[in-house]
Amino acid sequence: MGLPLPGLWLKRLWVLFQVGLHVAMGKVLLTLFPRRVKQNILAMSEKTGMAKNPHFSYENWIPTFFSAQYFWFILKVRWQRLEDMTEQGGLAPNCPVVRLSGQRCNIWDFMQGNRPLVLNFGSCTPSFIFKFDQFKRLIEDFSSIADFLIIYIEEAHASDGWAFKNNVDIKNHQHLQDRLRAARLLLDRSPQCPVVVDTMKNQSSQLYAALPERLYVLQDGRILYKGKPGPWNYHPEEVRAVLEKLHS
Repeated sequence: MGLPLPGLWLKRLWVLFQVGLHVAMGKVLLTLFPRRVKQNILAMSEKTGMAKNPHFSYENWIPTFFSAQYFWFILKVRWQRLEDMTEQGGLAPNCPVVRLSGQRCNIWDFMQGNRPLVLNFGSCTPSFIFKFDQFKRLIEDFSSIADFLIIYIEEAHASDGWAFKNNVDIKNHQHLQDRLRAARLLLDRSPQCPVVVDTMKNQSSQLYAALPERLYVLQDGRILYKGKPGPWNYHPEEVRAVLEKLHS
């Protein structure tokens, strides 16, 4: 159940205050103690494995922290999570999505009997692309027992939004064709599973609280595994553990 409207707006105001305070303090600390802030952020990226990503060098992304674009993106993500409709063991939202051909369908259309369906939400962000081969290995290893679906959602680091250096130059999607065009870039990476896009209302992204990237495993219409949101907690290896347990 979603939050009642008054409760939702109160929580949004509280999140707005939190994010504003976070950005203001971050700006001050980055100005006064740039080396310490850099060390803390790099330590976090080491812990999650993202430090191995060449697109996550200090010069490419840390200087963008606490900017106006950073503020609006973090606020959007935090507000979206207030409306998270999913819980482990609960019913999986059957959101509309669009095939790359333009045909409209729903997430449940990709379920086959009681086989698990792995959902991989993301866009052309450095963290999503960096772990793309890891996701492909999941498909190679478990395609006999599970199905896989990539759902391309709104850009997390659009070139006209919170942009990183050395990232793919994709602007915020204004029309469905923009999103389809961006998603087709993944075909160059031979995804080995169907790729669909979220609607321009961002229905699946909102109901699954998927921004900027997130992994789920569904089975029999219910949520078997709910990954934590990326980029810090986007872990294909956790999906591997779930599938290995099912396979055994």
